[in-house]
Amino acid sequence: MTTVTRDDLAGYLRRLGVADPGSPSVEGLYALARAHVERVPFENLDIQLGRPPGIDPALSVRRIAAGHGGYCFHLNGAFAALLEGLGYEVTRHLGGMHADPEARGAGGDHLALTVRVGGRELFVDVGMGDGPYEPLPLRGGAYEQGFAYRLEPASVTWGEGEGEDEGEGWSLRRDGVPTPRMNFRAAPAAMADFEPAHRWLSTAEGSPFRQSFVMLRRSGRGIDRLHGRMLIHTAVDGARTVRELTGAEEFYGAVTEVFGRALDDVTPEDRAALWERVTRAHEAWRAAQAAAAAAPAG
Repeated sequence: MTTVTRDDLAGYLRRLGVADPGSPSVEGLYALARAHVERVPFENLDIQLGRPPGIDPALSVRRIAAGHGGYCFHLNGAFAALLEGLGYEVTRHLGGMHADPEARGAGGDHLALTVRVGGRELFVDVGMGDGPYEPLPLRGGAYEQGFAYRLEPASVTWGEGEGEDEGEGWSLRRDGVPTPRMNFRAAPAAMADFEPAHRWLSTAEGSPFRQSFVMLRRSGRGIDRLHGRMLIHTAVDGARTVRELTGAEEFYGAVTEVFGRALDDVTPEDRAALWERVTRAHEAWRAAQAAAAAAPAG
């Protein structure tokens, strides 16, 4: 791990639009988290181009300061480093994202954070893209932030077969998203604990990050999602708009204008390659939809 410098943190704060973060406080933490989810997208652009960035927090801090995003190991990893640099008490936790709302696993494919400040302990997550807009108190209960969340103590599992273990943890439940449950262990973790999952998620052909291009951004108004060539906005009142992006110019316009992802590191060759990859996946998805619609019922 390399050192996060004061200049790194200053660049990060500029990206967040925060001129003076002040001393650690609950209010300051909420403001930093809101700024992060609004300005720094969840995205896998570099993974799609076959050059996945590492999860060293110092590297992630510099990438975010330069206008890039990432997924949970980059986003929550960098945010933890920023908070620690500002004097907050941060704990990292091994988590697990699940499409099954009853799953209990916390195997390490998600990095979750808790923060102690002002005599309170809070769950903080800027690494989902479609997660909470602000931190949640680390206590069981239902929370409304435009979308509904439920945080509750849970017994979580990790490992497989005879090596499976079980222990105390927490579960975040959400509705209307591809992964409605995230579990995390109560025990603290180190960044090195996430390396195996990162290698698989960023390089394995079976990884969803290798199979599909995705960008997400949360705001007080709702969630923006770019999945392949489909641009979707889900408002906090439940209204949903969907637009198919038909050309590379429109696609990259959404990347920069809707999601705020700088493209200074993306060459013309990269742009052509990514657009071709996204279009192939989009056409395969369209073909699968058509085949499903044409299949006889029953």
